[in-house]
Amino acid sequence: MNRLTEVAALFLKLGITAFGGPAAHIAIMHDEVVVRRKWLTDEGFLDLLGATNLIPGPNSTEMAIHIGYVRAGWPGLLLGGFCFVAPATLIVLALAWLYVRFGETPQAEWLLYGIKPVVIAIIAQALWTLGSKALKTRTLAVIGAIAFALYFLGVNEIALLFAGGVIFMLIANIQRLRTPNLSMLFPLSGIALAQTAIPFSLPILFLTFLKIGSVLYGSGYVLLAFLRADFVLRLGWLTDQQLLDAVAIGQVTPGPLFTAATFIGYLLGGTPGALLATLGIFLPSFVFVAISNPLIPKIRNSAWAGSLLDGVNAAALGLMAAVTIQLGISSLTDFFTILIAMISLILLLRYKVNSTWLIAGGAIAGFVFSFIR
Repeated sequence: MNRLTEVAALFLKLGITAFGGPAAHIAIMHDEVVVRRKWLTDEGFLDLLGATNLIPGPNSTEMAIHIGYVRAGWPGLLLGGFCFVAPATLIVLALAWLYVRFGETPQAEWLLYGIKPVVIAIIAQALWTLGSKALKTRTLAVIGAIAFALYFLGVNEIALLFAGGVIFMLIANIQRLRTPNLSMLFPLSGIALAQTAIPFSLPILFLTFLKIGSVLYGSGYVLLAFLRADFVLRLGWLTDQQLLDAVAIGQVTPGPLFTAATFIGYLLGGTPGALLATLGIFLPSFVFVAISNPLIPKIRNSAWAGSLLDGVNAAALGLMAAVTIQLGISSLTDFFTILIAMISLILLLRYKVNSTWLIAGGAIAGFVFSFIR
């Protein structure tokens, strides 16, 4: 078996079986390529992981692209990423087809009724876990809190991410800036989101997902902030409920959470919309990995790049928290949904139950409740 075939076989397998989100995906990749196959050393693997944290996009997908490149060159770069994303895309496409045809039936509504509170709990658990890592200093905590507040005032989420990153980079690296000049964020408050719905078009769909894929840092759940800002508020193409359905579908399927874009694309524009949305959100990852891979030795030693990422991650955490509150209001609508969310959160934090099993349990609970209500 040549190296290109090895890359394709590994990432096709992972694309079909890798449940549990990016942290789980990366752990599985470490086991496969460092422990079992010896393609990389631990140090080499950590170098690649560090590089993915310094560029926008889904970390586990970018790790697949990096590993493909290291193992089989440029063809491996393309094939590694494609084989990891393609299975999940096809599964989500099939589920989107079923959702469009049966999503309004009482049975499907109650399944989603039980799943949505679990999704809220999963996001809350990610916030709790990431918070201890992202908010390492008081300054980072302040940046996250201000991003949280300004999001509710309609400040553009991309501006918040970049402002948070640049401000902390300056604070961390220029000694004379001892106090964070957080007022730099406020001139951006004039960048408000439009409230008037825009007619649907495939080019706008593609370009919107291309923009999101080009600027999104942090956990895959930060994707919620971008999706809501663009597709619910600015364009008016989705409701909050449809957005949560998309995230739920992305969560229960293997592979990257970013395949929620496939689901949204199908809802809005059928199969062409699904394919364009998927291409738009994943294309930047291939470009960024191709550019950054040769620069990894320099990136890992850069204090400036590291502090920029710290600031971006802090702002991203603030955005995650804001969107979680908004979506929680629309999902936790009665005692039963609140109970599902609380039980799910306890199982996640205390017993580390796999999120896929919780999603399945939520679906079953919603279905059962439809008969006893």
